[in-house]
Amino acid sequence: MIDLHMHSTCSDGTLTPEELAAAALDLGLEAAALTDHDTVSGVDRFLSAASGTPLHAVPGVELASMLFNKDIHIVGLFIDPACPSLLSALEQMRLWREARNAEMVEKIRSKGYEITMDEVLAEAGGESVGRPHMASVLLKKGYFQDMQSVFGRLIGRNGSCYVLRKYYPVDVCIRLIHEAGGMAIWAHPLHAAHGARAALRKIGSRLISYGLDGLECYYSMFAEQQQTDALEFACARSLLVSGGSDFHGVSHPQVRMGTGIDGNLAIPFGIYERLLAAKQNRDSHDNEKTC
Repeated sequence: MIDLHMHSTCSDGTLTPEELAAAALDLGLEAAALTDHDTVSGVDRFLSAASGTPLHAVPGVELASMLFNKDIHIVGLFIDPACPSLLSALEQMRLWREARNAEMVEKIRSKGYEITMDEVLAEAGGESVGRPHMASVLLKKGYFQDMQSVFGRLIGRNGSCYVLRKYYPVDVCIRLIHEAGGMAIWAHPLHAAHGARAALRKIGSRLISYGLDGLECYYSMFAEQQQTDALEFACARSLLVSGGSDFHGVSHPQVRMGTGIDGNLAIPFGIYERLLAAKQNRDSHDNEKTC
């Protein structure tokens, strides 16, 4: 089995890149990808930890964008984490995120909650800092009982302290992944934010026109029918198939690495093999054009 969607402490996960690799090995996973939000700072550590082991470690990243007023996440698999254009874009994303975080923290403070940016940064402990880390600080101080309450009241899309995030357009995200030699995968395409099959067709068609390579058809939060719908769309549009748990660790305890929620995931190694073959085929074709 494999898991091609996982997060570490370098974004909003609770295991280090090294701990992720060790956990994947303990579970007997054959392939696993580190796909932190808007950062590749943990990729080399993840690859190094898996080196010399049976685990096929995949360098990845997850980029956030918007399309048709909906949140869109594109996972890049088999990327080069040293790609200059990707690193430059990730640095800009970090600057946008920092400005937004500071504005949100000030809004939270204006509501009477004692929280500082230094506390949020310490809670994050990594390069990609965001709303979950603000929520964690507030939880630890006893202001709220759970993450859902913090997001619902303060920092969710309809919360009183929410600030719109600045994104790169989704076509740019796909281009950046391709420039880094990666395969661009639309993550959790039928999750709650996207709704019905009509949205899958509308958004998917636009993403395909931008060069989308594949669809995350296996996902922890998918019902059986959603998985079927995603697989049928991928097949009909000749897209590659991917899948992963979206594992974060203790911050999302219901989601287990490799097996999802209540064992609803079992992603076969053949998915990884087909993605890798497509990546190698593209590399070979690009080399031929260069020669």
